[in-house]
Amino acid sequence: MQTGTRGMTMLVGIGLLASACATSEEWAEWRSHTTHFASGQHATFSMANHRDGSNPRVTRTDVVAARTDSWWGKAITVNPDQILQN
Repeated sequence: MQTGTRGMTMLVGIGLLASACATSEEWAEWRSHTTHFASGQHATFSMANHRDGSNPRVTRTDVVAARTDSWWGKAITVNPDQILQN
């Protein structure tokens, strides 16, 4: 029983370590800020647009908030005609 618990704990630990890897650039970016996101809207936008920015959904409010709050991280770029009205 104890061996099974240790094995499961190790597997979970290895899974967490493997999934929590970041590049040196990402670590440098995170260290340069006191929080992970600039605002709640930044967090919501980032979660909705995924890490790779595939199929981005950007509104005019997002663009204004990104400038106002000085969002950081990987920039998601779209053409002006792809920006959605609020």
